[in-house]
Amino acid sequence: MTLPTAADLPRPGEPRPGEALRLMAVHAHPDDESSKGAATMARYVSEGVEVLVVSCTGGELGDVLNPALAHDEHVMANIAEVRRAEMAEAVQILGVQHAWLGFHDSGLPEPDENGVTPPLPEGCFALLPLDEVTEPLVRLVREFRPHVMTTYDENGGYPHPDHIRTHEVSMRAFEAAGDPEQFPGTGDPWRPSKLYYHLTFHKKRLVALHEACLAEGMESPFGDWLATWEDKPEDEARLTTRVPCGEFFEVRDAALKAHATQVDPDGRWFHLSTDTQRLVWPTEDYQLARSLVPDVRGADGYEDDLFAGLRVPAQSVSA
Repeated sequence: MTLPTAADLPRPGEPRPGEALRLMAVHAHPDDESSKGAATMARYVSEGVEVLVVSCTGGELGDVLNPALAHDEHVMANIAEVRRAEMAEAVQILGVQHAWLGFHDSGLPEPDENGVTPPLPEGCFALLPLDEVTEPLVRLVREFRPHVMTTYDENGGYPHPDHIRTHEVSMRAFEAAGDPEQFPGTGDPWRPSKLYYHLTFHKKRLVALHEACLAEGMESPFGDWLATWEDKPEDEARLTTRVPCGEFFEVRDAALKAHATQVDPDGRWFHLSTDTQRLVWPTEDYQLARSLVPDVRGADGYEDDLFAGLRVPAQSVSA
């Protein structure tokens, strides 16, 4: 991979003709990359985009969610090493590059019988000072020089301490990496052009998948979720970008199943066929949170490409 020197850097939003586009996906734990945006990444890899997945923690405190492995003594005694091996397999399936930030999983403490939630473990990712956990990400941004970054929204997608911290770190790095006064010694400044939040579970998609399950006569994993869904006026506007990637749903599922401790391959989340999913919702969805290039949306009001506004003719692609 040949990168331009700092003196040659284009303004944000202006990749050179013939230069590979670059996408950095920042995630909290191994397996998050396969459950959020995996088909998007596989599509872009197939088109020659360079994709780097960043895992902020090793997932050491994640529960074993696959019943077939829940009592495996080797797995339980070596969960950190097992999850690293799972991540390596998923990376190979997706065809992406990968980097660990190296911080320790914060876990998701549950309240005890008295309703008291135990504190997070000392030295974990969520408790370390923000600049301390941001510095290695800034270093990676300046080294890899992504045109686009993806991360979680201000609620972390869901309120896991590491997901919320991943949002904070990503936003801090996005703003700081292009400023030569910040984080000196971590490489030449680089300014990504766009940053997106994953919008994997929004109501329109859940309704489409729920109705598809019912139409096929199967139990829907989305019914209880939708029954307690709280509609918020601002939610509709959050959906800005729908990336067509249905032909890569099988790659997504294979990568997710590579995280065997985290996924039950026979679970109901996999009961709806990928053919049906392609039919009812063939995209992965995002919220454009930061952009230094003009807004580019189609007649339907959505972008269909994370690199919308960044492509030059040599990089054009059909969806």
